[in-house]
Amino acid sequence: MSSIPRLAQALEEILGSAADDLARSTGFIQRQRAFSGSQFARTLVFGWLENPHATCDELADFASELGLTISPQGLSARFSQPAVAFFEQLLQLALAQLIAADPVAVPLLARFPAVLLHDSTTISLPDLLAEQFRGCGGSRGRVAAAIKAHLRLELRTGCLEGPLLQDGRAHDRAVGFRRRPEPGSLLVRDLGFFQLDELAAEAGSGRYWLSRLKPRTAIWHQGERVELSQLLEAQQGEQVELAVELGLKQRIACRLLAVRVPQEVAEQRRRRLRKEARDKGQTVGAERLALCEWTILVTNVPAEMLSLVEALVLLKLRWQIEVLFKLWKSHGGVDKLRGRRAERLLVELYAKFLGRLVEHWLLLTGCWQQVERSLLKAAKRVRVAARRLAEALSDGQKLRAELERVVEKMQRAARQARRQKEPNAYRLLLDPSLLALS
Repeated sequence: MSSIPRLAQALEEILGSAADDLARSTGFIQRQRAFSGSQFARTLVFGWLENPHATCDELADFASELGLTISPQGLSARFSQPAVAFFEQLLQLALAQLIAADPVAVPLLARFPAVLLHDSTTISLPDLLAEQFRGCGGSRGRVAAAIKAHLRLELRTGCLEGPLLQDGRAHDRAVGFRRRPEPGSLLVRDLGFFQLDELAAEAGSGRYWLSRLKPRTAIWHQGERVELSQLLEAQQGEQVELAVELGLKQRIACRLLAVRVPQEVAEQRRRRLRKEARDKGQTVGAERLALCEWTILVTNVPAEMLSLVEALVLLKLRWQIEVLFKLWKSHGGVDKLRGRRAERLLVELYAKFLGRLVEHWLLLTGCWQQVERSLLKAAKRVRVAARRLAEALSDGQKLRAELERVVEKMQRAARQARRQKEPNAYRLLLDPSLLALS
């Protein structure tokens, strides 16, 4: 459960005593100086939380308000290899914290002990970091350096695992989270994490999963392998629900759920597939083009626990991860690094990710219980309060008072505007029948 005392304790530990201990053990602070590891960490974490594009001049000014006297040149000189190790280990220490809100009051989510979303985003980095994080191909061509950040978000409590960082060229399935979901949990997967062996293992462990169907997956119906497009066209109506098996070897029993899409949507999908194929010098098969007529899901959740419409609503909630990525990149600047040395860039990268994690903890405490919350609006309140929070960290009582103030403002300002046409996600969660299927 996330609360102001629990959050204050975590902040005081990570950016207080733990930071001072790590500064000494990593060699970042080797002898008594005019500043400590905790002061330096607060300067960068909250300085870039307030202004993701802050220069050394601006960070030095921020530091002066925390009682740390340092020139911009002196600050720049502290971006060293020991500083990289210091911030990397501080981030890992923060990732081990378990900060969660009370479960939101949504009956659909309450059917499962946990509803987990897992996704990743790739961030292009300056070429100077190619040795630390190898790049990959992408829409802008091949890049020398890139990082892939994985997040796993629990929708009921907002508990966040990650960011787990790996090479940009690493496969999505190469990452492993520390915590195993308990039996009965629901894992909502994207196609990048679709692997039959893993689906079979999750089902064997008593966990549920929901995913879009990966193209060219072998489908069995009533004991025979079938062409999916032909199977769907043979059904009556615009909505289809069938018992099938997946995989040539695994033969995983599950439900296949399909909804026919409007013709303009189908044509848009076909144009996108053809363009992607042309870019790769390939062609698109007739089966894939035919399946553009349908939105297709697979799940091992029993029908009595999850209807077709409810499954579609849950899959739409994957945008929650996209909101976090937007917060971290467009608003938090984790993809905007400056500097001419690898050490400078890495310190900024780890410090900014740590700041985004602190921001998420504040969002959990301040607005997660509001089902109709706007994380973007709430995050603005966090950034406005960053300087005051950094100043208050040296006084436990003052920190709690400042957190209460931020939470109060967040609760007033973080309400999501109600749309006139398409319902917001929170309205669909509370009433899945509002979802338009055509």
